[in-house]
Amino acid sequence: TDAAIQHSATHLDLSAQSAWISSEELTPCIFEEYDGIWVGPGGPHKNFEKTLETLKFARENQIPTLGTCGGFQHIVMEMARNVLGVKEAQHAEYDPYASVLFITPLTCSLKGRSMSIDISPGSKVYSYYSASPVTEKYYCNFGINPEYVDAIRNSSFAIGGSDSEGEIRILELPEHPFYLGTLFVPQINSTAGDAHPIVDAFLSAAGRVCRRLR
Repeated sequence: TDAAIQHSATHLDLSAQSAWISSEELTPCIFEEYDGIWVGPGGPHKNFEKTLETLKFARENQIPTLGTCGGFQHIVMEMARNVLGVKEAQHAEYDPYASVLFITPLTCSLKGRSMSIDISPGSKVYSYYSASPVTEKYYCNFGINPEYVDAIRNSSFAIGGSDSEGEIRILELPEHPFYLGTLFVPQINSTAGDAHPIVDAFLSAAGRVCRRLR
């Protein structure tokens, strides 16, 4: 992840500094110092609620936000509770016996698999790739519960990409400067000579925030 940030910073001729912050230490005050947030792979988080609170603040205050793999799952959880209003929504990794599970184990693990993704025409993420389909790599065992796909489709979020079976793999918030979640791990495909377009777009958005505020 750090390498992918530097690949894109070099590609965009930007100066970018990143820091890893424990979910225990997350508060909206971090945005007094940082211009964007990237919630990366891995879980469970030490403090699930603080992660969701920080994502909510970033969503509501136009702060560039990227969630990959586990980060995508947390974006879905924040949306479920605070956009769809399903306050009891839960993630199976945190509470597998909850009555309302928006994130559940995948029928077949995607860990280590590379798969084709159809990018939605007209989406913001299509403007980043300028191509479809694309191939990306996964490291996840959890995804969106199919029971709630229709609710997500009817929300303010848009589906930016799906796999060959129509499963949601990218979510974006069209009215936000940059608010994007990918179930795959784009940073894996970034190299020094070929920065990933999603990371490019994230850093570009964070750079605009930096210029505006400073």
